[in-house]
Amino acid sequence: MKLAVATLAAALLVTSAASASPFVKFGVQDDAYLTPGPSLEPNLLTLDQLGVGLVRYFVNWRQVAPTKPRHPANPGDKAYDWTDADATLGALHARGITVLATLVRTPAWANGGLAQSVAPTSKYALAAFAVAVAKRYPWLRLWEIWNEPNLQSFLKPNSPQLYVQRLLNPAYVELHALDPANRVAGGATSPRSTSTGLSPVTFMRGMSAAHARLDAYSHHPYAVTRGETPFGFARGVCPYCTGVLTMANLEKLIREVKRDFGPKRIWLTEYGYATNPPDENGVSWVSQARFVAEAAERATAAPYVDLLVQFLLQDEGRPNGWQSGLISSTGLFKPAFNSFMLPIAVAARTGNRTTIWGQVRPGFGPRAYQLQRLTTAGWTPIGVPAQTDIKGSYTRVVSAPVGTRFRVISLQTATASRPIVVR
Repeated sequence: MKLAVATLAAALLVTSAASASPFVKFGVQDDAYLTPGPSLEPNLLTLDQLGVGLVRYFVNWRQVAPTKPRHPANPGDKAYDWTDADATLGALHARGITVLATLVRTPAWANGGLAQSVAPTSKYALAAFAVAVAKRYPWLRLWEIWNEPNLQSFLKPNSPQLYVQRLLNPAYVELHALDPANRVAGGATSPRSTSTGLSPVTFMRGMSAAHARLDAYSHHPYAVTRGETPFGFARGVCPYCTGVLTMANLEKLIREVKRDFGPKRIWLTEYGYATNPPDENGVSWVSQARFVAEAAERATAAPYVDLLVQFLLQDEGRPNGWQSGLISSTGLFKPAFNSFMLPIAVAARTGNRTTIWGQVRPGFGPRAYQLQRLTTAGWTPIGVPAQTDIKGSYTRVVSAPVGTRFRVISLQTATASRPIVVR
């Protein structure tokens, strides 16, 4: 298992001159689901069931450093409390799961006693903490600096120049000095502007003007309009969406990153669809399952994109909480759980010639699967069992009229994917 994960991590560390990533990595984020305690071990088993190989995790600076350390770059300083981070990160590492460490939240001592969203007063403070984290967990190689700094709810002031000069660049320099194999993502931007937040395009151009240093640009391409799918906006809905960057216009994000930073890799470090129920503004459970698979296929086909992270694993139970999980707050698996585990989608179609893309995520190396078509006799195998590539992906070309239904069976787990319909 560890050899396979080491290979996955190594692939992420390579910044290729070629535009397309040979293997997009798919992960999850849900810090609450992975909180240390009695539920952690069974929840880790759920990660195994899903075939999760990567987890984005918030390393909470304010929690780890409640008081000012005398030697901030030394993880052994008595001011540091690594209890929760040790438990979760240690458990993930022991399981061979790659971690993307996102550094967030300013301690009160670092910003004059203000809220956690207020930037530190010194440009050295977060950089020193990054070094301490890297020394504490020397196996970490993937880093992200802050979360949605284009919004004042996460960074005050939400100035791209301040973000670059006080957070991103100092941390980038120190992490690369400590180990050149470290890869640091900057941005982590929200997909649109708000009443107090900048659009991602405005923020990116400000970062570029401030000479941001980064190995990858990270972004959260959530849907922001009704009727939006991973492949486009509803007709006539988004002509006014100036500066909006979602999965629906992923090609615009790719162009903007290249314009501002050159041919950098792109990490989509938060993505998901809230569901109705319980969110009245969410999509149906069936639509969520379809979009999870279609977004994966879209990311796979896109140039420069290396990561796509599902947010969350389980819906929040609090009122007005996030409801984008693969599991309901009461523990019921939504159809999207299966869709994350065994994503399947129509990737292309010309006449009856149909290309089916999918993955078998649980397991390592080539994985055996059987493609099936629904006929009057029931689910009928198409050909003999086949094998995925080494990362669990497959592409099949079939002849299928509109309305034909397909699914795959993972032969390792005897689990069927959700059916897809040729449209």
